[in-house]
Amino acid sequence: MMKLLLLLSLVALSQCLVSKVSLRKGKSLRQSLKEHGLLEHYLKHNPYNLASKYFPALASTVSSEPLENYLDVEYYGTISIGTPAQDFTVLFDTGSSNLWVPSVYCSSEACTNHNLFNPADSSTFVSTNENVSIEYGTGSMTGILGYDTVVVEDITISQQIFGLSETEPGDFFYYTPFDGILGLAFPSISSSGATPVFDNMMSEDLVSQDLFSVYLSNDDESGSFVLFGGIDDSYTSAGISWIPLSAETYWQITMDSVSMNDEVIACSSSCQAIIDTGTSLLAGPTSAIDNILDALGSDSSGEISCDSASSLPDIVFTLNGNAFSVPASGYVVESDGSCSLGFESVDVDDLWILGDVFIHEYYVIFDRANDRVGLSSLS
Repeated sequence: MMKLLLLLSLVALSQCLVSKVSLRKGKSLRQSLKEHGLLEHYLKHNPYNLASKYFPALASTVSSEPLENYLDVEYYGTISIGTPAQDFTVLFDTGSSNLWVPSVYCSSEACTNHNLFNPADSSTFVSTNENVSIEYGTGSMTGILGYDTVVVEDITISQQIFGLSETEPGDFFYYTPFDGILGLAFPSISSSGATPVFDNMMSEDLVSQDLFSVYLSNDDESGSFVLFGGIDDSYTSAGISWIPLSAETYWQITMDSVSMNDEVIACSSSCQAIIDTGTSLLAGPTSAIDNILDALGSDSSGEISCDSASSLPDIVFTLNGNAFSVPASGYVVESDGSCSLGFESVDVDDLWILGDVFIHEYYVIFDRANDRVGLSSLS
């Protein structure tokens, strides 16, 4: 009887160490700007440099084509910080490592319409004298670091280090539908050496497995999630293909090639790719993206006739010897009756970014224990 009770206790404990955070699909930044009649003005005055997110030191010397499609990130979830809890909507971003939210110390316009963390209202907050500065592809933040209790669904992390923003320059964060960002990449790229949230989950044995998985639903509002500590077998009926990481920084892998209609059109001698939930589209070197757009019947604007979208071919990304397709229904972005192709340019050492357009097609497993990414087809 004791053995049975012990077994049942272990099973119950194991179940508690897996936590599913629902992601809701809301208005994209593009939609919000368009509703306020500000889209054209924003694009004119906010040049976009995706390279700055991954290689901040190169941001001033590396160009990135300012296609409009980066405005389409739509998935975010809720966490709480402090005692009593203060709720924040965050973007779960596998392309960065820090957790930060707006704070009452922030003087930027972007902080006037978002939830603000007030350390004076939390009995568990511990201040520091450390500063933090983080560059993203479309904005940046500076602030101070502090420690407090962070709750991600039913996982409670004691004394999690996080950023309290003091400045959020420019317009970008003012119009975002989320308050802050929760980074899920590796500690090696964390600004100011702050320990990422998932690393504390692992070190404090708050998850049953040192991995998390992501599903982005095609449903207009619900169904998407991040699952911490486990794999949902109902999304892996097609089997899991594992790809080893090539670097423990971002979720970076080696890509064999990119092809269309059985012909290699890019990355012919292999290249590096990052799987990033915080980037909405597919990004690659300008020359490669221009070739793809031309082959798909578009110019550098990425615009295309909606009528021809259904006849476009799959784009195939070969990873670790296996082919992973993205159909036209995945890479054609439709908005208000017009269509564009979900590609953008980033010119850094033949680097590719596989964003939400790619992730939509697969259940993605981010395995820290074995330094690998797992993909299971959803089609």
